[in-house]
Amino acid sequence: MRVLVTGATGFVGGRLVTALHTKTTHDVTVLVRDAASYEAPDDVAVVEGDVLEPGSFEDGLADVDVAYYLIHAMGASGDFAERDRRGARNFERAASDAGLERVIYLSGLGSDGDSLSSHLASRREVESILREGTADVTVLRAAIIIGDGSASFRLVRQLATRLPVMITPQWVDTDCQPIAIEDVVTYCLAVLERPETAGETYEIGGPDVITYREMLLETGEIITGRRPLILPVPVLSPRLSAHWVGLVTDVPNRLAYPLIDGVRNRVVVTDDRLEDLVDIEPTPYDVAVRRALGLEADSESDRAEPATPSDRGGE
Repeated sequence: MRVLVTGATGFVGGRLVTALHTKTTHDVTVLVRDAASYEAPDDVAVVEGDVLEPGSFEDGLADVDVAYYLIHAMGASGDFAERDRRGARNFERAASDAGLERVIYLSGLGSDGDSLSSHLASRREVESILREGTADVTVLRAAIIIGDGSASFRLVRQLATRLPVMITPQWVDTDCQPIAIEDVVTYCLAVLERPETAGETYEIGGPDVITYREMLLETGEIITGRRPLILPVPVLSPRLSAHWVGLVTDVPNRLAYPLIDGVRNRVVVTDDRLEDLVDIEPTPYDVAVRRALGLEADSESDRAEPATPSDRGGE
């Protein structure tokens, strides 16, 4: 297949491009805003453009079969939801005009019945916009992704190690199902190879359902050998928490606020259908943390490959 990866310079996109290049035989193209500053793997084509600027990127979709849409505006200045909306609309129109067969989008976990945070609500809106096009859309919904380069994990790591005592919102006791970046990439490759996943929405997560408090405690113990003291209080709003986090970590307020606001939503897998299609042993939280910190190698022999019909008993 001819595969396009948007967001190729990002945390997930960069790793996905490497995996597509080393583990598949597909023709891979990446869409980046600045081609001169992007060092592409051998045999990976590079096109320059910005989905926020119609007319700048459409040529990159020519002759493409499947595109990964990995663009999220959170962390950029201004209204990130508006930028997400505008970028998704421009890409949907271009993908339809180019005749793309499929779009694969990495979204966020969270029950649609809940009052979703602005961050998660924007992800849902992008899902809907992409589905308005002619391409079949496969959505993968994940909670916090653990890996070196993840803004969410950077926030957790720095909070867990820089303060022996921290005051947090009561939402710190909300359940979460973190997932290792290696597992996310494996799922992304798997749905590409399985045509029956076209048009479907799947939830993906690691094997551990833990609270954010437990994430902070375990991360702190892994890095420093001690567990921080966490004191939840009812008066600490997400906005106040974001300002406090800005003093303690190097995560900018414009990024910290939507991340912290999202802590109020329980993000746990309730639909595990994809596990029947992908032969993968999910990475435990502590192992994912150690890999993110460079304390444990990610053995290629431990990574699952997308299931094929012969691998799964003739499915």
